[in-house]
Amino acid sequence: MITMKQTLITNIGTLAGILPTGAMKRCGHEMAEIVCMNNAWMLLQDGIIKDFGTSPVPEGLETAEVFDAQGGTVMPSFCDSHTHIVYAGSREGEFVDKIRGLSYAEIARRGGGILNSADRLHELSEDELYNQAMQRVSEIILKGTGAVEIKSGYGLNTEDELKMLRVIRRIKETAPLKVMSTFLGAHAVGRAYAGRQSEYVDLVVNEMIPEVGRLQLADFIDVFCDEGFFTPEETARILEAGAQYGMRPKIHGQELADSGGVEVAVNHKALSVDHLESMTDRDIALLATHDTMPTALPGTSFFLNMPFAPARKMIEKGLAVAIASDYNPGSTPSGDMKFVVSLACIKMRLLPAEAINAATINSACAMGISRDYGSITKGKVANFFITDPIPSIDYIPYAYTQPIIRHIFLNGERYGG
Repeated sequence: MITMKQTLITNIGTLAGILPTGAMKRCGHEMAEIVCMNNAWMLLQDGIIKDFGTSPVPEGLETAEVFDAQGGTVMPSFCDSHTHIVYAGSREGEFVDKIRGLSYAEIARRGGGILNSADRLHELSEDELYNQAMQRVSEIILKGTGAVEIKSGYGLNTEDELKMLRVIRRIKETAPLKVMSTFLGAHAVGRAYAGRQSEYVDLVVNEMIPEVGRLQLADFIDVFCDEGFFTPEETARILEAGAQYGMRPKIHGQELADSGGVEVAVNHKALSVDHLESMTDRDIALLATHDTMPTALPGTSFFLNMPFAPARKMIEKGLAVAIASDYNPGSTPSGDMKFVVSLACIKMRLLPAEAINAATINSACAMGISRDYGSITKGKVANFFITDPIPSIDYIPYAYTQPIIRHIFLNGERYGG
């Protein structure tokens, strides 16, 4: 006889983020609605959301383990669809350079930025890299994230890119949250190939991608398609090579300039195109006819003091929009998705419901996992958090520094006991 583990969450003040089975994303005006249920209960079975409803709890659940939410709000875990959390050390020196007036592009041209992180990563052992990354994983879990995409891109040679991807695979195998992996060998031109960008692209296409594919180390492939980095033509070549090994595209685009990143993304059926601080009305019209998820990274705009992606305009044009943290050592040293939601409201003029949908169901869609994550839906993985009692979900972005998360559940189990 098979024994099923059941956990009954009772005394839920508000059960929020409810979606029907089959809802993969929220678009346009749909994003302004979050379905809630007050005075609720939720039943978990073997790590899955089995059922939920309003109190009283139905009969027949006497054998379930009971967990009292004490009037708190239950929210689906945040899904962070764009991070670089496998890195070596910090870059606060560049933070000071930015205060003194240097731009992100100027720091990169001086050999800093991504190349700085690549130098440090080269010196670090795989175990040390894993241990550093797992500290960040624990940090984002405690801030409410239950699914995360992690990119390589600080290796910039075959050996170190594979080292990063092995660390990401190890995180997948040991961390309780959902992890998706992305190969980003084309994050910048490796220092050894300075002035020989076409040769570096050859290395990515002819050596890195076949090895990553042979070892099955990445779910996705990404390229930094932007001014001063990789051209649309180089990006297309890299994406086509990755597709031969089953790696679906995700694009860094339109961050620093109108670089053609959106066009190459939709032409290659990219799952998402991320950054978009410099996107145009033409880009918005193009995305409206394709399934590629536009993903804004408001933490990057905040930290670099640059324009924010026009998320308000995209939503008004009927698009789905996701938001993610871009957690990395140079341009966004934070994986706090609650703060990202607040920034989306304050700086991009999203309604709280729109920002929360962007950080849950839509960001899950930007990782291709919204069938199982990103909402309170029967049959989905039971990844959620319970807040202190709060007056409404609008309070979550309003109280932008208040630590309101009281309990975290991943795969139906309370994180941290």
